[in-house]
Amino acid sequence: MSIDLSLNGDFAIVTLNRPERLNALSFDGLAELEGVLGRVATIGARAVLFTGSGDKAFCAGADIESLQGRSLVEQKRGAEFGQAVFEKLSGLPLVSIACINGYAFGGGLELALACTFRVAARKSKMGLPEIKLGLIPGYGGTQRLPRLIGEARALDMILTGRTVGADEAERMGLVDRLADGDCLEAGIAFAQEVAAHSLVTIDLARAAVARAIDTPIHEGLKIEADLSTLAYQTQDAVEGMSAFLEKRKPEFKDA
Repeated sequence: MSIDLSLNGDFAIVTLNRPERLNALSFDGLAELEGVLGRVATIGARAVLFTGSGDKAFCAGADIESLQGRSLVEQKRGAEFGQAVFEKLSGLPLVSIACINGYAFGGGLELALACTFRVAARKSKMGLPEIKLGLIPGYGGTQRLPRLIGEARALDMILTGRTVGADEAERMGLVDRLADGDCLEAGIAFAQEVAAHSLVTIDLARAAVARAIDTPIHEGLKIEADLSTLAYQTQDAVEGMSAFLEKRKPEFKDA
């Protein structure tokens, strides 16, 4: 599998390039993706977008042939490796956007779930169909999906293995925005909205929200107060408030 990394202005574009197999992820592909993620954090991009090659699929999931004939230990290590790669994606110090331009099933949807946001073309189809193979999701789907759309909706998708279209995905909160035209272009427009702000402040906001997921609210409020106070100390906060009072557009320096 080829995973391509390019720059489009301020944004890194990661393309899963295996259209003849609907961009399915093999273990070699996961290893390649891990290497690409390491490079993404060093090229000075303000956000990273993921897309699939061709006009049919974002990523149709894991390469099923590569999952057969493996020992118990190999299967567990495989799941842990996939989880680690997607956790590396989730932990990138910049906003990530999955541009779902077609099918996103199994590991492909789990990749999208590890991103900060998801933009989908209206033709897109999504699902976690592992139950139909006598399996369950193993790259984070059982953990990230309920955190995103709630336990009941997540169980509905996981236990039936059913496919959801883009409109339903948006209604349930699985997808953040729909693209009527080119999905990557819509993702870039979304990235421009986010990356126009201070990257330092974005990082602080993401950290605060992440803690809200698994922290009691009284503890979360303390964390928010600490991070909010820290934000006030940045050069960008001084610039942002000055610009507001002077009725001009702020010029953030990410500091």
